[in-house]
Amino acid sequence: MQLPILSLLIFFPVLGIALLIFLPRKNHRLLKLTTLGIALVEFGLSLPLWFRFDSTTAAMQFMERYDWLPQYGISYILGLDGFSLLLVLLTTFLTPLCVLATWEDIQTRVKEFMICILALMSGMIGVFLALDLFLFYVFWEVMLIPMYLLIGVWGNPARRVYAAIKFFLYTMFGSLLMLVAILVLYFYHGKVTGVYTFDLLKLYGLNIPFNMQFWMFLAFGLAFAIKVPMFPFHTWLPDAHTEAPTVGSVILAAVLLKMGTYGFLRFNMPLFPEAAYYFVPLFSVLAVIGIVYGALVCIVQKDLKRLIAFSSVSHLGFVMLGLFTFNVQGIQGGVIQMINHGLSTGALFFIVGMIYERRHTRMIADFGGLSTPMPIYATIFMIVTLSSIGLPGLNGFVGEFLILLGTFKENKILATIAASGVIFAAVYMLWMFQRVMFGEVTNPKNKNLPDLSGREIFIFAPLLLFIVWIGVYPSTFLNKIEATTTNFVAKMEQAKATKVTLSQVFKGEAR
Repeated sequence: MQLPILSLLIFFPVLGIALLIFLPRKNHRLLKLTTLGIALVEFGLSLPLWFRFDSTTAAMQFMERYDWLPQYGISYILGLDGFSLLLVLLTTFLTPLCVLATWEDIQTRVKEFMICILALMSGMIGVFLALDLFLFYVFWEVMLIPMYLLIGVWGNPARRVYAAIKFFLYTMFGSLLMLVAILVLYFYHGKVTGVYTFDLLKLYGLNIPFNMQFWMFLAFGLAFAIKVPMFPFHTWLPDAHTEAPTVGSVILAAVLLKMGTYGFLRFNMPLFPEAAYYFVPLFSVLAVIGIVYGALVCIVQKDLKRLIAFSSVSHLGFVMLGLFTFNVQGIQGGVIQMINHGLSTGALFFIVGMIYERRHTRMIADFGGLSTPMPIYATIFMIVTLSSIGLPGLNGFVGEFLILLGTFKENKILATIAASGVIFAAVYMLWMFQRVMFGEVTNPKNKNLPDLSGREIFIFAPLLLFIVWIGVYPSTFLNKIEATTTNFVAKMEQAKATKVTLSQVFKGEAR
């Protein structure tokens, strides 16, 4: 393609922000329609990536490379492979739906809210496409600001500032350690080769001693583990989800958390392969703890939003478990589960947001029997619930099955324990659904609730389409990442030959 499509995807929302600035502040409808139009055009611009993507190669595609600050080895480098393809499309697909969901929900500071949505989209896409470590870090940090504002300005008045600050501090702490590791990598490459560069593709070929890999893997890994979030770095997530507006929760769960799992795939594992293999036991155990812990905590939750937030800890534990199998089934399952989680959990947050607009409460005890006044809502809620617990024929089953298959090949005990998370998920999700949807309508405030409007049904229609599509015919999506996954696993296999003990690391005896 002659068009610099990747740059266009990153900066088209910025042009949209420039347009919004000049629109009248009081015309909420115009602001929302304009933002929706920008998001739909952005989605249209991303579709050629899918149709023109060459699934037979693992090489980066649609590459763009320009000198930015050549005297410091900083370049503007963008590229796309199978992993980033699905995540970019997930971002552009969900953003128009998020804008639609704001129609009744957001009525104050609408212009600023829409600017934050577009800024988030630009930053998230930049993170998934950047192939220069400096450029990646810029996008990683820029993305924090609009999400901080979404939580702190438009969140639940009671604790929104606390949740926003907690989100920001956790992420910034990990980011600073990652910045230190980036600089160490930059200077080490310059020392070894005489060339100072942040070019990720050049850094991939750097032969780094294990004792350096060990610490840099931990520095990068902490930043990404906080973002996932992995147990025990998850404590910011329930507060952020609970206090954020509906759209903020959707974007946070569906896309922002995937920046952590993507970071492990794009940076941690290929840059520090021997350290990655060394840390397999630790990260696999933490992932399994997250699966079981998140599920058990969900069972006792009384707030719908908080329940779904803790379910993300469990579901993303599955993703991390799959990624650290370093086999094709586990990696493919982990990547597909990232997309599945974005669709299913994003839909769940939409579901909670819509009932909150009607009842202004999220407490499970305040509901009961909603399937009587809201049959369409109940049907969609049921399908999304079943997809979240991994019912065969829906998207969640595909990812969890591949992850458990890959894990079973490497560690049967961890796979067995992780499988219990599927059972626990059925317990907390179905019990929650039963309490909200079935039984008698005992609260008079629930008797005449309006069912979903045409706009709200339209939000769910594409989500349900992909929930069923991935569940019935996952090859459409697995084929796009097969070559990338196979190449990734082949490179990681080389690290298995290195056997290093912890004492060697601290004594400096490791290569």
